[in-house]
Amino acid sequence: MNYENILISVDNNIAIITINRPSKLNALNVATINELHKAFKTLNKNNEVQVIILTGSGEKAFVAGADISEFAHFSVKEGAQLAAEGQEKLFDFIENLKTPVIAAVNGFALGGGLELAMACHFRIASDNAKMGLPEVSLGVIPGYGGTQRLPQLVGKGRAMEMIMTAGMITADDAHRSGLVNHLVPQAELLEFCNGIAQKIKKNSPYAISKAIKSVNSNFKEGKNGFKTEIKAFGDCFGTEDFKEGTTAFLEKRKAVFTGK
Repeated sequence: MNYENILISVDNNIAIITINRPSKLNALNVATINELHKAFKTLNKNNEVQVIILTGSGEKAFVAGADISEFAHFSVKEGAQLAAEGQEKLFDFIENLKTPVIAAVNGFALGGGLELAMACHFRIASDNAKMGLPEVSLGVIPGYGGTQRLPQLVGKGRAMEMIMTAGMITADDAHRSGLVNHLVPQAELLEFCNGIAQKIKKNSPYAISKAIKSVNSNFKEGKNGFKTEIKAFGDCFGTEDFKEGTTAFLEKRKAVFTGK
């Protein structure tokens, strides 16, 4: 499939999605959100893809925010619909993907850009990255899950300060607060992400998908994370991956998983 706003490459079971709007600092517009949804949906169905890395083109920005010109004139109803559709189509969709998604934050990650990074399963940032949720300076609040995911990652008080001041934090601050897992020089960012992806893909794709579901369930209203974990744990026992993993361990060899 041809895309106008993103680039996709797949090599050795690892896919890289690059948001490619450098003249707009990779800002999210409706077209880009739609393309990202299609790309993630397609890659998630591809059994050859075991890890997805998401990044932005250029050296300045991961995603510098949403395209404000698209919604500056919206009504109350249109604004709510924008948030609902965006969350369902992209942000919640990524969070619940069975394929692990790593955000390679290579510069500014502001507003919808930070929300996009937070929807990924974890984040690795370049040392020049800056992150923030500036929405209240525009008279609105984060609408793509920012008020929910940021407190989960950095704690309520720190999240409240970031949201209410509308300020940016440095990559060092993001690392110290747990918003990003690792901090590396920009030139080494994708290589570092690829190294982690290589470790992930050695493990059972089926088990990883169940682990993602179990961790996420702890943060979902009405869900009991422990019950989800128990069921997912039991489900693993009926898979080829479990048989291969335990047999390989007992035979003292490396397991070869199929995701089945």
